[in-house]
Amino acid sequence: MRYEGGVPAPEGKTEGAGVPRRSGEGRVARRITIRGRVQGVGFRPFVARLAERFGVFGGVQNNMDGVFIYVEGVPEAVRGFVDALPQEKPRAARIYEYHVEVAEPRGEMGFRILPSDSEGESQLVIPVDMAVCEDCLREMRDPTNRRYRYPFISCTQCGPRYTIIESLPYDRERTAMRLFSLCDDCRREYEDPADRRYHAETTACAVCGPALTLTDADGRPLSGDPVLRAQALLREGKIVAVKGIGGFHLACDATREDVVQRLRSRKRRPRKPLAVMVRDLEHARRVAELSSEEESWLTSAEAPIVVAWQRPDSPLAPSVAPRLATVGIMLPYSPLHHLLLEEGAPPYLVMTSANPSGLPILYRNEEAYDYLRGIADAFLLHDRPIVHPLDDSVLRVLGEDVDLLRRSRGFVPEPIFAHVDVHGIVGMGSEEKNTFAIGRHRQLFVGPHIGDMGAVEVEEHYLREFEHLFRWMGIRLTRIAVDMHPLFTTRRLAEDLRKRFPEAQIVPVQHHHAHLAAAMGEHHLEGEVYGIVLDGTGYGTDGAIWGFEVLYGGYARARRIAHLRYTPLPGGDRAVREPWRTLLGMLYGLFGAERADDVFRRHLPGRLEAARALLRFLAAGGRGVPLAGTCGRLFDAVSALLGLVEEAAYDGEPAIVLSELIRPVEEFPPYVLAVREEAAGFLLDPAPLLEEILRDLAGGVPPKEIAGRFHAALVRALEEVVVRDARRHPERTRRVVLSGGCLHNPTLRKKLKLALESSGFEVFTHRVLPAGDGGLSAGQVFVARYQGG
Repeated sequence: MRYEGGVPAPEGKTEGAGVPRRSGEGRVARRITIRGRVQGVGFRPFVARLAERFGVFGGVQNNMDGVFIYVEGVPEAVRGFVDALPQEKPRAARIYEYHVEVAEPRGEMGFRILPSDSEGESQLVIPVDMAVCEDCLREMRDPTNRRYRYPFISCTQCGPRYTIIESLPYDRERTAMRLFSLCDDCRREYEDPADRRYHAETTACAVCGPALTLTDADGRPLSGDPVLRAQALLREGKIVAVKGIGGFHLACDATREDVVQRLRSRKRRPRKPLAVMVRDLEHARRVAELSSEEESWLTSAEAPIVVAWQRPDSPLAPSVAPRLATVGIMLPYSPLHHLLLEEGAPPYLVMTSANPSGLPILYRNEEAYDYLRGIADAFLLHDRPIVHPLDDSVLRVLGEDVDLLRRSRGFVPEPIFAHVDVHGIVGMGSEEKNTFAIGRHRQLFVGPHIGDMGAVEVEEHYLREFEHLFRWMGIRLTRIAVDMHPLFTTRRLAEDLRKRFPEAQIVPVQHHHAHLAAAMGEHHLEGEVYGIVLDGTGYGTDGAIWGFEVLYGGYARARRIAHLRYTPLPGGDRAVREPWRTLLGMLYGLFGAERADDVFRRHLPGRLEAARALLRFLAAGGRGVPLAGTCGRLFDAVSALLGLVEEAAYDGEPAIVLSELIRPVEEFPPYVLAVREEAAGFLLDPAPLLEEILRDLAGGVPPKEIAGRFHAALVRALEEVVVRDARRHPERTRRVVLSGGCLHNPTLRKKLKLALESSGFEVFTHRVLPAGDGGLSAGQVFVARYQGG
């Protein structure tokens, strides 16, 4: 039940100095309702300490709205308390709504933290996982402290949250920590208002809390201190599976080429870049060229992987990020990580997700043994269950801007606040890099990174996480937004969901319209905008594969005003893995079979026979070959033509390798990506661009120069389209949003934004949602909000 006052003072507590003792005499009272990130961050203990400082009385309670406070006392004390509370809140707390109303004094004596109220419609913000704080690290490193070297130390300001929550509201008995009963010492801290672990739900120690175990590959325990033994194995070049906050990582010495190659061989991951965890900021600076903003993110409570430019003298093995100029690094974010990387251990560890290719992150001990036997030499486990597995978040800093590549641990399930009511609307997401989104009032909860749909395990992971979050929202569905592609897994899941909520309407949303809406919604834009959406694939309204789009419109509808000229995509999805096929289809569509044959003979002779067979098939009609005009496939074709990547070892490799030949600060004269005006809008023709690239290749121009001119050509053409359309339609807004996976390319994003701004447009880029398909579900919700019946 909701707390209404009338709680007796705790034993031994007296009223503050100068406060009348008799019931209601000279007092005022206030009810305070707070919504935001206020659970799981030490908020109630903070409120209790603040009340003691100001000499006010009452209570604080978690509920399904967030936090409720009743406070009374002399007017000056109550006013001071009400003003100080939002200003002095804990570092991890975020207040989105702070509502104060007058109440009648009840004659309170003392101030209490009340049991949580689990009644009513869910309106709370679920706490996110936070990196270990400096106070806990100091205790862990102090030989005189009872938590010395305890790998699960935490407090109100740090530690696991979402990953261990079973139900709401957030209390210990509703988390995985319910399995660990507090010892007397921990209970004293937990119950002491003066202690920094007062009501810290993850409170534990070596006596009563989770414990580590180190085993060999067959599950046999290894003797000795698990951390010290694991360090020794890592020094010896072994691969250790480490159970962290959100799931399992595979760890090994990142400076040893033979060790990293062994990991790649065992994991069958030949070139995909591997994340590296470094001991501290000093060691991070030896690996990468770091700005102050990048360092700030590395040391933040979110503790993401930061993609940064690797130093030429980096100590990392070349195979950590082969063919790339960047590297993904992170600092230790759990106490266990800090112990593993302490002095005497390797200071640079590959720390890559242990999931098999195409499957979600591993998080159960038994499944780790099943999947990782033959890959890991040892397993460093603990017995605290992971309820919600989470991948590491990944971001890139672009000057003062930030590009969130993967939104997961540390960010999920933090809500995105909408400019309109999106209650009861869900977005099912895309087929790749999937997330889902659930609307609740003016909050939009975007779920964790799920990955690529298709595998049974991924679908089960999707449904498990969706059901948890959906149940916590306490809503009834009104609309289910899905990608308009008829064969996507999410379409089938939407149909299944509708069987449970027959009154809900399914709203198909065109892929690139959803991208536009996601960017608009993130910035609370209304009306209409230009939308430049660049990605690898998206089902178009004409049945072709879209992905190089200039749109104009808003949430309800968007008109296509420019796109890339269509060419055949032989093999469909196979062409994504084998970009030489994309190149062949593009050459055939633009120049014909004879010219395509000549290009392959000169530049890709190893593919010539396969290319000729495919050309014969295309000349015979190419049955079933889709037409495509996408930015991602254009990058693939150029990457293959330059001999950079003919077969992709991971999603996006051709484009990433091509883009990292240059840096955003470098300037190059553009090639010509022709802009042709047609009745239906503008057509972007890449034929002149490819002609110029072929001429430069024949002339021995370095790939770096070609890559730079190619990027400049895209920027010039897109700017020209928007400028020309705005001149034709002066009534249209001069706002532009940029979205789509290709806008994770730092050069393209930065130069396109600058070019449009120099032409007088206001440009909006993603900051809190990924530009790629990880943000698509949010856009689907916004479109459904305006399109639904």
